[in-house]
Amino acid sequence: MGRRPRFSRAEVEDAALAVLDDHGQPGLTLRAVAARLGTGPMTLYTYVDDRAGLEGCAVDAVLRAVRLPSAPDPEEDWRAEALRIAEGVWRAVREHPQAVPLILARRSRSAAFLDIAEALLAALSRGGLTGRRLLTAFRAVSTMATAFAQTELAGPLSTPEGGGPGAAESTIARFRALPGDRYPRLVEIAGAARDSTPEAEFRAGMRALLDGLAR
Repeated sequence: MGRRPRFSRAEVEDAALAVLDDHGQPGLTLRAVAARLGTGPMTLYTYVDDRAGLEGCAVDAVLRAVRLPSAPDPEEDWRAEALRIAEGVWRAVREHPQAVPLILARRSRSAAFLDIAEALLAALSRGGLTGRRLLTAFRAVSTMATAFAQTELAGPLSTPEGGGPGAAESTIARFRALPGDRYPRLVEIAGAARDSTPEAEFRAGMRALLDGLAR
């Protein structure tokens, strides 16, 4: 009879994500994760084979936070269900900027992602999408959920040159100061950005996408 594992899989996943959050991809090592768990590096070979396994653990930890419906509600519009799933992914991803590249590269190997994907496909299929149209819709919605977070986290409103407090306000002010005769639309959306929120923009964009798919 084999020895009982010292840690649960979820504990290893959470430790890997914590190291990734604190030290980025270069710092995600067996030694660092083992130290986080208070054990030696050799202990982790019970759970993972190599660094790629640690990266997969971090991805699973992020996506495990996405709450999925226990069962589809036949009375709910499929677009509302798809939006809720997509927003769950967006919220989970944006909490962990260091994990975004790993999620994009390794999500197809994540058990947590498989459950999310199936739930999203079930919602989209209730909208009458099948075959290639279902594939296209799935790729569009899932890509927007992760790419929106990536753009938000790396964009000029979050990390302009120099960074620091007031970065968003500084960027908005810079765009509003552009010559209005040459860049009227940029000035317009810069003004709108003052009263906008990432949540509102994500929901509006996703609803537009889903409405287009419905047509």
